[in-house]
Amino acid sequence: MNSDLVVVVGAGLMGQGIAQCAAQAGYRVLLWGLSAQELERALDNIAGSATKLHAKGRIPDTSAAVLARITPVLDLEQCAGGDICIETVVEDLGVKQGVFRTLERLALPSAILASNTSTIPIGKIAAATSCPQRCLGMHFTSPVPLMPVAEVIRSTATTDAAFERAVAFVRTLGKEVIHVHKDVAGFVFNRINLPGNVEAIRLVEAKVASVPDIDKAMRLGFGRPMGPFETADMVGLDTGFNALAALYAETGEEKFRPPELLRRKVAAGQLGRKSGCGWYVYDAAGSRTGVAEQPD
Repeated sequence: MNSDLVVVVGAGLMGQGIAQCAAQAGYRVLLWGLSAQELERALDNIAGSATKLHAKGRIPDTSAAVLARITPVLDLEQCAGGDICIETVVEDLGVKQGVFRTLERLALPSAILASNTSTIPIGKIAAATSCPQRCLGMHFTSPVPLMPVAEVIRSTATTDAAFERAVAFVRTLGKEVIHVHKDVAGFVFNRINLPGNVEAIRLVEAKVASVPDIDKAMRLGFGRPMGPFETADMVGLDTGFNALAALYAETGEEKFRPPELLRRKVAAGQLGRKSGCGWYVYDAAGSRTGVAEQPD
């Protein structure tokens, strides 16, 4: 087992997935969450995912062995001694900067401080620290345990040594690496993906095609495992809205402006699977039962 300590700040969908992958790779993990309820849900989800992967022969360890390597914590001050620190909190620059300042104080002096941000330039987050040379982006895609790739992003201050350590770490998780050498907002994945999501929503707004048909078009026409609306419901419409809003604020490019329909759905609490309604409707077990009505 690798003795390095991985600190994951944020126990939402992305944080729990990163924590699971690190634990599966043999790392000790500290997983910080906002509440006991959030951490309980995260550990339940990790257990369920690891059980399925073990049953399919994808991982050698049982869910119990994976969970034994993860320590849930509510106090960020307990996240000391990390060698690889990854924040997965809300897509808000100020919040992320606050986390980085705390991690810089608590982590090992040689630790890598990584952000799972999907849109915010790494240099802006690192500017809150006195060690921007050790700061970088480590952007995973959802669902993290199943997706075989992640972006590693360097800012102008990131050293070659830090970047190479981050690349090596991601590879120990069994993932391919996309090397991002220029710190542009949205990096590679979302510079390509988010304009397509915006266009899909605008097609629904214009009544060109239905939500299920657009998802079907992307699955069957382009070989995607999930369509854009199915993916949005899994990730959370509020998460998608925040990513678009941040990227639009950063670039001012119309292709990233959050569509009005998405604004209305988030305001109405239609956030996807986690709320029981997003682009589709879900039962208590999370199974899809129909297509959601669009808010006025």
